[in-house]
Amino acid sequence: MNVVDSSAWLEFFAGGPNAEHFAKPVTDLARLIVPSIALLEVFKRILQQRDENAALRAVAAMHQGRVVDLDREMALAAAKLGHTLKLPLADSVILATARQYHATLWTQDADFKGLEGVRYFSKT
Repeated sequence: MNVVDSSAWLEFFAGGPNAEHFAKPVTDLARLIVPSIALLEVFKRILQQRDENAALRAVAAMHQGRVVDLDREMALAAAKLGHTLKLPLADSVILATARQYHATLWTQDADFKGLEGVRYFSKT
């Protein structure tokens, strides 16, 4: 299973230098888990940078994976991870989702660098 962090989704959609690293997990739809908070972050960022139609197209692509909502158990697991690892809220939810589904987390967000189960690619 794969979870793609918001930073990786944005890189993929923009066709940035690291996009090729994220193409396989993004297109492996049968194994793609999408935390609902990633929808929020990606939609908001693309809305800021482009327009609502572009943002809607992006989240439509993300919806091809299995979207996972934040429930009570995930919220508490994320809170613990955030506290222990000093992660921002969204990052802790994304990591908790990856861990709940025993998924690899794909990212270029340095907050995840060196964590177990993470495929980190430095921004270039």
